[in-house]
Amino acid sequence: MMMEASTTTPPAKPQYTVDVHGFSQTERIILKSIFSLSARRTPKFVEFMQTMSSAPDVFLVDAEDASAIANFRQKNTINTRPAILVGDTDHGISCTTLPRPLQWTKLFKAFDLAVGINTPSHMAKPEPATRIAASFAKTQPMTAIPTQPSPDSSMVPQKILNTASLKAVSANHSLTPKRPPDRPFNWVLVCDDSITVREFMRVKLAPFGFNVDFAETGEQAVGLTGTKYYTCVFLDVVMPGINGYQVCKLIKSKKDAAKTAVVMLSSKDSTFDKIRATMSGCDTYLTKPINENRLYAVISKYLSTNV
Repeated sequence: MMMEASTTTPPAKPQYTVDVHGFSQTERIILKSIFSLSARRTPKFVEFMQTMSSAPDVFLVDAEDASAIANFRQKNTINTRPAILVGDTDHGISCTTLPRPLQWTKLFKAFDLAVGINTPSHMAKPEPATRIAASFAKTQPMTAIPTQPSPDSSMVPQKILNTASLKAVSANHSLTPKRPPDRPFNWVLVCDDSITVREFMRVKLAPFGFNVDFAETGEQAVGLTGTKYYTCVFLDVVMPGINGYQVCKLIKSKKDAAKTAVVMLSSKDSTFDKIRATMSGCDTYLTKPINENRLYAVISKYLSTNV
């Protein structure tokens, strides 16, 4: 049952507090990550602490925990604050209810709705699609690298680079990235030859204020990681030219760049492919179509605390 809309919409604040009641230890860990990630959004949602002077803006309650419901009723006796219940029943409370398991996307939407933010205009506006790397051939000729162009971006290149070719790439790009002096942990690279995937990632990353570069080929990704420090690289596996496994090895082969988290994006879900990704040095393996909850979990793990 959804909470009744107020006749007036309160002005948005830069930050709202959420008073959490109940939930298992595992769910508390998930909620901690959600609040950490939400701190990068506009508005921010942070967990309410008893030391705070003002009352909480929102209640988040475990509907299957009797003591949590009792504590919530005691603290919100006159029903002045919106509530979100997680479970199978609303206990007769006028509020938003969400089923288990906890899902990042649904909680974000529920938080926004709870404080009267229900239109895209209230969200942080995405930055213009940040730059896609220039054609690698125009910036760094690589005549020593044998590649085979593919008219269909979904096709696997027929010729895979050999060890000597990979060394040629590494030699032309020393891979000694420089950390930006002003905001050292704020850059993300998305490398995928699919414009659909790049746009999906742009939209999902935009609300969190990261600086994002885009590349269409492995060669472009190698070039960019050789000139800039990235906290995280989202890397397609199958691309024309150098594949994602080879790019990952190059990134991880240098000491400074090895600190970069590499997240593989692949339509392949076999155990063999995942093992191959692990052996190449990747930190996380996501399958396409990309699950939003898994993506937010990855963002929280590698990026949310790096401001």
